Amino acid sequence: MKSPVVKRSIVIAGHKTSVSLEDAFWEALKEIASGRRLTLSDLVASIDSARSQGNLSSAIRLFVLEHYRAAAQSARNNNSTERNGSVPPPVA
Repeated sequence: MKSPVVKRSIVIAGHKTSVSLEDAFWEALKEIASGRRLTLSDLVASIDSARSQGNLSSAIRLFVLEHYRAAAQSARNNNSTERNGSVPPPVA
């Protein structure tokens, strides 16, 4: 049986490294990078520089999880505003 975790190589700040991720996390990471108009390497480099502990693969998984949690929360907030007929204050 093949492991669902796949080791992939990526270049971060000119250095080749590898991360072990499930396909779902890898695909989500590529979607996020595309949505932010970043290269995959640039996004992973920013995740790498922001992590305080743990390995890079774990940091990527947590980043992807937080990204989609924030998106879900934003969608819930938007739906709530539409149902209440409220208009959020303008952003300065």
